Amino acid sequence: MKYLPGWLLLLMAAVANGALRETLYKRQLGDLAAHQVSTATGILLFALIMWVIFRTWPLRSARQAWSVGGTWLVLTTGFEFGFGHFVMGHSWGELFHDYGLLEGRVWVFVLLWTAIGPYIFWRFGHREVPGVPDRSPT
Repeated sequence: MKYLPGWLLLLMAAVANGALRETLYKRQLGDLAAHQVSTATGILLFALIMWVIFRTWPLRSARQAWSVGGTWLVLTTGFEFGFGHFVMGHSWGELFHDYGLLEGRVWVFVLLWTAIGPYIFWRFGHREVPGVPDRSPT
């Protein structure tokens, strides 16, 4: 539960990132390039927010890191499809459009980072003592 506010920060960053894409550079770059730039900036924003979150509330184990990432992934996709379809009125086809990797739609990498980011931060922040086996719970 303590990582739920962290997900809300990610959500706010994603909304702000999308708003910036739509208002600042989509017209100049075109839809596909703007989508790709927005994906990259979204991943960077998420990484910065995750860094702050996990410095504030360090993850205790790999298992916890995967649990947080999985929870955030479910919340993110649930919000994206639920809000996108039922509130914004987008068709399911429109929503799945951003997952067309073969067409250059790379949004799936934001979801991938949302899922694995906590583990990556745990792994790089986790200190192992040379010669001593890691006995932290996984």
